Amino acid sequence: MTDYTQQRPPSIKAWAEDDQPREKMIAKGKAALSDAELIAIMIGSGTVGENAIELSKRMLQSVNNDLSELGRSSIKDLIKFKGIGEAKAITVVAALELGRRRQFSDMLERNIVSCSRDIYDAMLPLLVDLKHEEFWILLMNQANHIVGKTLISKGGVSGTVVDSKMVFKPALDALASGIILVHNHPSGNLKPSHQDIELTRKLAQAGRLLDITVHDHVIITNGNFYSFSDMGMI
Repeated sequence: MTDYTQQRPPSIKAWAEDDQPREKMIAKGKAALSDAELIAIMIGSGTVGENAIELSKRMLQSVNNDLSELGRSSIKDLIKFKGIGEAKAITVVAALELGRRRQFSDMLERNIVSCSRDIYDAMLPLLVDLKHEEFWILLMNQANHIVGKTLISKGGVSGTVVDSKMVFKPALDALASGIILVHNHPSGNLKPSHQDIELTRKLAQAGRLLDITVHDHVIITNGNFYSFSDMGMI
């Protein structure tokens, strides 16, 4: 007779107490848990011969233990792991997205821009996980506070089309005194293209006619940024 109990993945409750991440969180706090243990709580169980923590470690190892890279994974990417069905994949993707949104919310609370790093910190949570280019503007008041953000266009891996009229319309509607241009390079290449340089020149010139200052244009990759202002190009 087949023993079906041996084919069922062990739940967290069946682990030794020292190995239970939920109990560890209660006893020691959330900061005491590793990334794998936090993911294990979300997925709940592993497979025969591999508990939830081991499965979580395998998932992390596939992205070199980079949570940002894991955050870029789709539901289809995650269900390729044995032991991760659609429901578990949805749970992991939702939790990582919630963390990304919290990070962005925290950044908006510190909405004063004093340097290009502030721009990078404010926009990274929106752009870090994208595999395509997006072009955004930040709307600024006279005190250098961010008073709004607007997505202007989406494109492919290597570029996106930007209409200057669509760039300045939100700024005019909001009576903003200035704007900051931001877009990402999914390739990781920080060097501005010829099109980036020409677009920046064109928009800065248009802004002067409208009395709307283009303070900066920042190109963002997952680990760094390029500021036209810092480089004296605007």
